[in-house]
Amino acid sequence: MYTAQLAFIGTQEIIIIVVIILLLFGGKKIPELMRGLGRGVKEFKEGQRDEPTAEDTDPNPGQPRRNDSINDPR
Repeated sequence: MYTAQLAFIGTQEIIIIVVIILLLFGGKKIPELMRGLGRGVKEFKEGQRDEPTAEDTDPNPGQPRRNDSINDPR
């Protein structure tokens, strides 16, 4: 069997998948799931556009970072 044939999904297969999803999650839950997915994608894209903050950039790139909570002599 060729694996390229598995990539083509027909109309019947899509309908069966949609019916199974409706049975599993119900009609009321699907819009909530899609809304959450949309928000996640939006936040991800915004996160990629944001410039790195001062905490993200290392002022001394050649030296190991010092963790003050470990090196604190208290």
